[in-house]
Amino acid sequence: MNSEDVAHYLINTPAFFEEHVETLAQITLAHPHGGRTISLSERQLLALREKNKGLERRLHELLEFAKANDALQHKVHEFTTSLFAARELSTLQDMIPHLLRDIFIVPHATLRLWQVNPPSMEVLVFTDGQATPVCVQQAAHDTAEWFGESAAQLNSFAYLPLHAGSVSIGLLVLASEDKRRFYPEMGTVFLQRIAEAAESALHPYLELK
Repeated sequence: MNSEDVAHYLINTPAFFEEHVETLAQITLAHPHGGRTISLSERQLLALREKNKGLERRLHELLEFAKANDALQHKVHEFTTSLFAARELSTLQDMIPHLLRDIFIVPHATLRLWQVNPPSMEVLVFTDGQATPVCVQQAAHDTAEWFGESAAQLNSFAYLPLHAGSVSIGLLVLASEDKRRFYPEMGTVFLQRIAEAAESALHPYLELK
């Protein structure tokens, strides 16, 4: 009989320990952190404590995640409501990047509208191909040039395509020197909400064909 047979027998014979209660008290195990042996009941207690610590850590992580989400929700709301102050397209063009830098502490942000700044064919094709925001660590085509002298130091980018129906109207780009600020696997739910707020604010001032 090997150890697997013993384990199988004990799992499938719960009455064994009821008939041999004294056996439980005689079983000792190595302490998980070394140094001595402990009883089976002590080992079970330690296991429960470790499990509880793990659950507490997970709960703490979830609470921190919820707090971060609440903070982002508040910032998106602040960004959206601030857009109502604009009364013309030029104001919005300046305001949107400024608000992103100020509210979300984004080091660099720029907005290009096709009506004002016609894009290169490569940028237009790139934007039309993105239904939702995309985060990368290399600039797409010639967009790094939009950041002027800072372009050479930028290491991560978030591209927020702006649409009116099925047609792209522009591109909102966030950038950072930090490679970890924007990365391909990050969630883009809040970036999408920012893009939608910007689209709604810009729509009345655009000449759509």
